[in-house]
Amino acid sequence: MEKNILPIKKAVLIFFVFTCGYFISALLRAITATLSPLLTSDFNLTAGDLGLLAGGYFLGFASMQIPLGYLLDKHGPKKVISSFLLIAIIGTTAFALAQSFSGLLISRILIGVGVSACLMGPLTGYRIWFADEYQQRANAWMLMVLSMGFVFSTLPVQILLPVIGWRWIFGSVAIVILLIIILTLFFIPSWKSEDSKDGENAGSLSDIWKNKFFRSTIPLGLFNYGGMVAIQTLWAGPWMVRVTGYTPLESATGLFWINITMLIAFFIFGYILPKITKLGLESMRLMKYGLPISYLSLLVIIISGENAGALHFTIYILTSIVLTLTQPAVALSFPTSLAGKSLTSFNLLIFVGTFLMQWGIGLVIDLSQFLGKGEIQSFQISFTVYLIICILSYSYFIMKNKNE
Repeated sequence: MEKNILPIKKAVLIFFVFTCGYFISALLRAITATLSPLLTSDFNLTAGDLGLLAGGYFLGFASMQIPLGYLLDKHGPKKVISSFLLIAIIGTTAFALAQSFSGLLISRILIGVGVSACLMGPLTGYRIWFADEYQQRANAWMLMVLSMGFVFSTLPVQILLPVIGWRWIFGSVAIVILLIIILTLFFIPSWKSEDSKDGENAGSLSDIWKNKFFRSTIPLGLFNYGGMVAIQTLWAGPWMVRVTGYTPLESATGLFWINITMLIAFFIFGYILPKITKLGLESMRLMKYGLPISYLSLLVIIISGENAGALHFTIYILTSIVLTLTQPAVALSFPTSLAGKSLTSFNLLIFVGTFLMQWGIGLVIDLSQFLGKGEIQSFQISFTVYLIICILSYSYFIMKNKNE
């Protein structure tokens, strides 16, 4: 499919509409971190249950990525996003009415399915409608919106809980999603796909998975990126409550400031990326030299134990920001006809990884406690296992791209 660069005013309007959907997607992704003390109490959840519940979103999200790539390349963001968001309405409504852990889990999976196009749809559109030099900026600013959603999932949600309760919060979100569907249908351009007419130009999924660079990013997407998201959207909260000794309100406040910091960081990062790229600091070099700093900051959290609070997690997530360069780098390494398939293939890695790491961290915590370790030590053991996996993934990435 050929590029169709849009005028600036239309591009800004489209960006705004897309951000509304992604904001809600982010809010629903991260809200379990704030609700974890309440849900644990109401439904008697173990750490493994909590990890599985939070990961259910990512399981539903990941299950849609491969078919989503085909749908986006053929039908475009307008039809796909508006259709999928109808499932999100069902999921949020079901979560609000759930009476058991299984009800919560099924609802979370439906929510994940429903919002699975809220980033891939926009990025596929940007690949066609925005110039190549602004792809990384658009990606970074979408992640800024992600942080906005995370911000609202923390302290604002914590403040609303005593007023309307968590069930009505989800009911209200369902209404907002309906409004976003209307905006999408009115303002997002229709898609004129050439792939359906010329199958030879479309490319196949195997073209993505056989690509050398894409293969080198698989462990980074699964474990590093997925694990960072798992910590930001879930395990930072329980660590601050159960290890550091924060109250639920203090934990929500800590998460609030973590995400405020990331919001500002993504805005700055998106603004300067096109500029520093022109100076020769390309994505590959930034990832090679930036990721080890994130590993050191995670090691500090592990060693600090009960002294590791919101500031430590802010530094860890902030130093992991270079991971976000992988997604636009993957997309730019393929032709526009493979925009949807390449983006969703990498997104599949991230969300499968997030599901595995959210659940896996919880399981290691439970196993450590079963073997007689204290709660603080169990968290430290689990995070250490994650750190080792990250270092191995990074080593594989460097080895496969040593000449880049």
